[in-house]
Amino acid sequence: MASDRKIHSFGEVAKHNKTKDCWLVISGKVYDVTPFMEEHPGGDEVLLSATGKDATNDFEDVGHSDSARDMMAKYYIGEIDSSTVPLKRTYAPPQQVLSTSDKASDFVIKILQFLVPLLILGLAFVVRHYTKKE
Repeated sequence: MASDRKIHSFGEVAKHNKTKDCWLVISGKVYDVTPFMEEHPGGDEVLLSATGKDATNDFEDVGHSDSARDMMAKYYIGEIDSSTVPLKRTYAPPQQVLSTSDKASDFVIKILQFLVPLLILGLAFVVRHYTKKE
């Protein structure tokens, strides 16, 4: 296997993202899992969702058995050119800038949350006072 190692670019591997042509990158190795698509216990959707990226974390998170790891050897087709793999992007939440209108509306809401119950209570006392029979 070491003598027939082929180096694949990430772009080349990413093109193979269909049910009839599916390649995965796991731990720096490229696997053509097309023949395994129908046999995969999780279904072909699981494999297809792992295309176009480094699927190592997806593979490891599931906790595959030793027999599943041994089975990978027959689907091995080469190595990934690590210089072509895009860097992992970290999630950066969008910046939210509170405008003055947001602050003003928050203030109005807080005032109303305090005043409306007081007004209802006052109205109840007024109705009670005028409807009370002497």
